[in-house]
Amino acid sequence: MRVPEEMGMAEQTQPGTVLSATDLTPHVRQLVIKPKTTKIAFQPGQWLSLQLPVGPKPPLNRAYSMADPSSPYGELTLVFDLVPGGLGSTYLSQLKSGDAITLSGPYGRFTLPQSLDRELILIGRYTGLVPMRCLLKQIFFEKLHTPVLLIAVAPHEEEVLFHQEWLTMAVQEPSFRYLPIVAGQNETHAVEKTLAMLSPLLADQPKVAPMLCGTKAFVRPLRSYFMEQGYDRKEVKVETYD
Repeated sequence: MRVPEEMGMAEQTQPGTVLSATDLTPHVRQLVIKPKTTKIAFQPGQWLSLQLPVGPKPPLNRAYSMADPSSPYGELTLVFDLVPGGLGSTYLSQLKSGDAITLSGPYGRFTLPQSLDRELILIGRYTGLVPMRCLLKQIFFEKLHTPVLLIAVAPHEEEVLFHQEWLTMAVQEPSFRYLPIVAGQNETHAVEKTLAMLSPLLADQPKVAPMLCGTKAFVRPLRSYFMEQGYDRKEVKVETYD
């Protein structure tokens, strides 16, 4: 999981309460959590650390990106996939409204570029789409008229996260394009299908602003592709969660 340097050794935690727990797909669940001590101010694309009372040496730290921008009431929307045998997701999947949870944050630098002077390309696989949802809501709330292409890669058709939301957004926002991909074999297959769609779109076009999120096996080959096309490493924002 993500454990960047900003967490450090003296992580400041606070208690929270689960407001709701909802299944989004057969293998993905959403939690809405309310911090009890201090409202957490965050930028879309950032994530929280949850301290879970499980594992051989609890607490077990797990990181989850926010799926919704900041709320006036302070609630936080987190989305996670159910990993077979996973200590963290198994524990979280059993939580219900009213249960207590310990959290800290926000963390991370997977936020929008300061200058959006080129088309934004968002590429996320499975729960890597969670921060993308938060970023897109910020873009359209602030009416940033930046052209945006979202490539959403899923392991199965029933696991395309937020599919109806993306379709509605594409109808309502002329500057937004949405391209879903189903690649169920493995990460290599997902990368191949993504590049097959992406390469013709970028051919002979001005530079874009890429943001990539998923496992290292998915994100790193895509970042390498952009660098082979002449992008500087810093021009390609990435977030990995394994």
